[in-house]
Amino acid sequence: MNGARSSNASSVASGRTRAVALLCVTTALSLGNGCARKPATASVTPAGVPAIRVAALRDSIRIVLDRAIADSAFPGAYVVVGNRDGVLAEYGAGRLDVLDDTRPTASTVWDLASLTKVVGTTSAMLQLIGQGKVALDSPVVRYLPEWTAPGAARITVRMLLTHSAGLPAWRPFYKEASTADEAFAQLFATAPDTVPGTRFLYSDLGFMLLGKLVERVSGERLDQYDVTHVFEPLGMRDTRYLPPTDWRARIAPTEQDPWRQRKLRGEVHDENASRVGGVSGHAGLFSSGRDLARFAQAYLRGGELGGTRVFDAATLAQFTTLQNVAISRRALGWETPTGGNSAGRQLSPQAFGHTGFTGTSLWMDPPQDLFVVLLTNRVNPTRTNLKIGRVRAAMADAVAGAMRTGGEGASGGAAR
Repeated sequence: MNGARSSNASSVASGRTRAVALLCVTTALSLGNGCARKPATASVTPAGVPAIRVAALRDSIRIVLDRAIADSAFPGAYVVVGNRDGVLAEYGAGRLDVLDDTRPTASTVWDLASLTKVVGTTSAMLQLIGQGKVALDSPVVRYLPEWTAPGAARITVRMLLTHSAGLPAWRPFYKEASTADEAFAQLFATAPDTVPGTRFLYSDLGFMLLGKLVERVSGERLDQYDVTHVFEPLGMRDTRYLPPTDWRARIAPTEQDPWRQRKLRGEVHDENASRVGGVSGHAGLFSSGRDLARFAQAYLRGGELGGTRVFDAATLAQFTTLQNVAISRRALGWETPTGGNSAGRQLSPQAFGHTGFTGTSLWMDPPQDLFVVLLTNRVNPTRTNLKIGRVRAAMADAVAGAMRTGGEGASGGAAR
């Protein structure tokens, strides 16, 4: 009898927990608020988090992704959430493409789009500045004297990293130039169109320049530098520009591209990056959920992972700190929460992250010891699908809410 009562009580408790899970995630999707419940005694995972809280987390990300798939926000997606010690929960939803029913996994490779700016270019700049090879407040022309456009001499490295250089947001180099050399010649002829250092305007051009700066100072091509000094030391085996053809089956296709007149799979979606050969400071990287989890862990651990130090801790802290609030809420390369961006409303003010046009995002929150990686191919089959915006914020809020509930607030029928 006691065993039967215990079993019934357990079933009732499980049912209540599932009900609260649905309520909690629904609230996160609509209002960005968490659910408060008393903490429960539970076993602890190897990553130091109560097992019941991890179950809640799994339910939260599953509910958000399954709803997004049902809403046709993207064909497929993969989410991985963790802390400085490892992965806490991960989930793949949907399929890679209408012609490929493969469910996304930890090893699926995605076109990162503008996550390239932070995972690749900002990481390289963090290292070069930490080593004293580049000075944040030096003029960019000190390193790239061929940038002779009017006003270029007034622009500093810091301005490029914070998108406050006054440069145009974008130029269609892929239409204006027929070769990479022509495209970069046009880049070096581009002048700021507002006074440098006075306003924020997100600019691909600034990060194209930073990519060339990395190459000039290091003496290595950008893709070679990143692999040698960032990705290999962190054990990121799926992260590179120009992915090899034998990866094609596990790469998520992106758009039916009107310029190239084909569906893209394994070639960079960004047209300007394609024009310059697939390697650029603003776009071009491909990576997987398991690799980005390692990258995020390294950031949360102050620049080291598995006994290997990749970034100087003090320089990393500087790069992830809000810079000039009079201009924007940007760190160096990174975004910070604004209350209206992809961070949602529950990450701490000290969080930092970025998004990518293809449907990718990465957020890290040191005070909460938390990272959230969301990888999708939302531009498949067309970039006109803009539903990813609310999914990003809902995911961030659902994850943060689940982690704050003490374990009972969002548990339920996770993918187990």
